Amino acid sequence: MSTYYKLGALCAAMVFSSVSFAQMPEAKVERVRGDIVSFKGDTLTVHRKSGDTVTVHLKPALGVSAFIPAKMSDAKVGTYVGTPAMTGSDGKLTATSMIVFPEAARGTAEGHFAYDFGPQSTMTNASIVSMVTGAHGHELNLSYKGGSSKVTVPENVPVVTPVPASKTDLTVGKKVFVVATPVAKNAYEAQVLFVEKDGVVPQF
Repeated sequence: MSTYYKLGALCAAMVFSSVSFAQMPEAKVERVRGDIVSFKGDTLTVHRKSGDTVTVHLKPALGVSAFIPAKMSDAKVGTYVGTPAMTGSDGKLTATSMIVFPEAARGTAEGHFAYDFGPQSTMTNASIVSMVTGAHGHELNLSYKGGSSKVTVPENVPVVTPVPASKTDLTVGKKVFVVATPVAKNAYEAQVLFVEKDGVVPQF
């Protein structure tokens, strides 16, 4: 399995965790976002954006990933992308960021569903059918199995693509995004882990 395939699958698992785990009613999953307080042994301590501090167990085989900046020009007709977005009062979707997936990840957990940035937040993973530059940014027509969406990507939102990182990048003060299963109060086991690297913070 290639590195880019692994990264694509990992990134898809992150943004689509609500879909994949929805098929497993007995499983619970949470997204942990925050700053690293410490990393000792296999335990990552994170001060969450919500204000509390939690511990996250990392299995030895767990991969660590990061993001690097990409450009809007990297996304073309046919590119598979992920777009977390907010729904406006007019029903239109405006992206808060965009992931350009590796080609090997095409079709992984494809779809459009609710996200956890707020009651009006969504995530769409889909292929670009067409794109034009409008008054408010790039307007993407996206197609996924069973449906389609139109999303506006403003000029100022982050556009990124995933890259390998390592546990040595888990240093105090770095921001992390973890998809994890709870094992006890304020304790989790990581399933997917992205860390800030070279100033690029996980936005998802």
